[in-house]
Amino acid sequence: MDPMEELPEYAERVLEVAELIPPGRVMTYGDVAEWLGEGGPRQVGRVMALYGGSVPWWRVVRADGMLLPGHELRALAQYRTEGTPLREAPRSAEGHVPRLDMRRARWDGGDGDGAHI
Repeated sequence: MDPMEELPEYAERVLEVAELIPPGRVMTYGDVAEWLGEGGPRQVGRVMALYGGSVPWWRVVRADGMLLPGHELRALAQYRTEGTPLREAPRSAEGHVPRLDMRRARWDGGDGDGAHI
């Protein structure tokens, strides 16, 4: 993206939410859309795919806790550094890549860890 090119307003708002998520916590694409009161999981996913490289993209995730395909190892390194709760993959799982423990890792915007946009 050209640095002089202006981000769409919705994209700016999605990226602002991504930056508020505390280390070790995650929000789903749908959580971010709900927080904003606009769009849906697909729109948030598109914003993250196009513009998310400048924010902690690994903290905006799929609702099933699966790591982002093609970025599993980079995300996993971040999760381990930040202490994000993970569930180890069963031995039968392809590649034995853990999943996020969504019950423990999901952030609702509370806990005094950030202000609501």
